Amino acid sequence: MASTATCAVTCSDSEPTEFIIPDFVSDCRYPMQLNPHCDLVSRASEQWLCSEAHLVEPERTKYTSLLAGYFASSCYPDADAFHLKVCADFLGWSFKLDDWLEIERSDVNDAWGVRDCCLSAYRDPVNYQTERYSAKMCKSYFARFKETGGPGCTERFIHAMDLWFISAAKEVDNRAKGHVDDVESYIELRRDLSGCKSCFALIEFVNRIDLPDEVVSHPVIMALEEATNDFVSWSNDIFSYNMEQSHHSTHNLVAVLMLDQGLNLQDAVDYCARLCNISLQRFEENRAIIPSWGEEVDKQVALYVQGLQNWITGPLQWSFVTARYFGKDVNIVKQDRTVKLIPKRPL
Repeated sequence: MASTATCAVTCSDSEPTEFIIPDFVSDCRYPMQLNPHCDLVSRASEQWLCSEAHLVEPERTKYTSLLAGYFASSCYPDADAFHLKVCADFLGWSFKLDDWLEIERSDVNDAWGVRDCCLSAYRDPVNYQTERYSAKMCKSYFARFKETGGPGCTERFIHAMDLWFISAAKEVDNRAKGHVDDVESYIELRRDLSGCKSCFALIEFVNRIDLPDEVVSHPVIMALEEATNDFVSWSNDIFSYNMEQSHHSTHNLVAVLMLDQGLNLQDAVDYCARLCNISLQRFEENRAIIPSWGEEVDKQVALYVQGLQNWITGPLQWSFVTARYFGKDVNIVKQDRTVKLIPKRPL
């Protein structure tokens, strides 16, 4: 997998102006797919997001250009239109909420307030009443989720989202206090804050399966999930580093490595690439030793593990189409893998 570069261009010995990202797309061994309902669902989901989040320009263009429908179509290539739309709406909502918590807010009490409202919306999406746009959007997509989502799958999604909200509140508090995690602490936090755990519950949802407890609690299945989560997280930290450094954010493994271990920018990126390699090795090693739970359950497990594989390739495919990380230069970056640092915003 990921080949790595050996140097970064600098304007001085200490100030890099660009860095080289790993060639994840060319080196990825898994096929990339796109759901045939992508165009139709993408248009409908963009309309939903703009309406439900009350977006006006320039936010309207900002969030529609993120291509949440394409993201969902890359990660859930076999979903039908109904289930894909729920996933696309969830991802569009998560982009908006993530930016709201990471960039626009510094009060941890706000973060806890959002958590309380959204969890209440998940528990009773029909009857719960709220004026928060974020929770109203939860009511919308989760009421549709519950039409077909099994009880175990539903509880796994809600639990994963609770972990996400808790970790998001901790990150808001860290940022307000100027605290930067060490590498070990950051890795632990990032596994919840990546959002992957709730997205993995959506694999069950789109496949209309509800894995037994003895499957989801098995160490091999948990290891497969963690390996996928880590690959998505560390590759995303490389892709998002430029945007986040411009906002003075240190919630990124590249930044944490630079601060905690004294690495320069390119060395930190290369370190992340090696972690991605290790994650893929762990995925393959554990896939080779998946136990059997009987024919019917094994069919469900196979669908779920295929879904995890789709979550390795899906974000890669989307990252080089969306404007979220590389803006108008996305095609250039995909070709030559050079990311030019953008200036930091005034504090």
